[in-house]
Amino acid sequence: MQDDLRGVEERYRRLEAVILDNYPGADMERIRAAFEFARDAHDTQLRKDGSDFVTHPLAAAEIVAEIGLDEDSLCAALLHDCIEDTGATYAEIEKLFGKDVAVIVEGVTKLTRVTYTSKEEEQMENLRKMLIAMAQDIRVILIKIADRLHNMRTMEYVAQEKQREKALETMEMYAPIAHRLGMQKIKWELEDLSIQYLDPMLYGDNGGVEAPPRRG
Repeated sequence: MQDDLRGVEERYRRLEAVILDNYPGADMERIRAAFEFARDAHDTQLRKDGSDFVTHPLAAAEIVAEIGLDEDSLCAALLHDCIEDTGATYAEIEKLFGKDVAVIVEGVTKLTRVTYTSKEEEQMENLRKMLIAMAQDIRVILIKIADRLHNMRTMEYVAQEKQREKALETMEMYAPIAHRLGMQKIKWELEDLSIQYLDPMLYGDNGGVEAPPRRG
């Protein structure tokens, strides 16, 4: 348990360093409070690889920091799974971190809260919701892309059927949106990771798509 806590703290310190490099004016006390809220909210939850769940929002927030987004975005990235996966509420997040953060977290949550009757309907509905989210606040879709990027980086721990499903969705929706937003390095990495699961032989033959080094 102590080793797990140390690992989470090390991950947070890495995030802190990236934030200070890219957004030196950020209120680190507020960001630390968002991290602690997420850590406590996700308390007993684990990822598929057995690591503490909070390592995922930490990784998503690190990607958001690398993009150079603002303080509210960093807090929202840390909190982005709290409404969806824990007992935390919109009102609670708004009270502690402000309306903008709560609205962004709710926006990210809404992108995954739809029941579908077919894959075609799912894809069209997801795309529609993403475009609506982009129109309302571009930060929602940027955090969702960061969320998907880290999930794709750790997809080896997921069942094979789910790997292919998420890879196809990433290739058809997330990579094109990243491209339209001018996020070429992230677009390349999303495609690289998707091909790894959609066509492993092609991926192996080509040595993967050229992309920046990945972090876990």
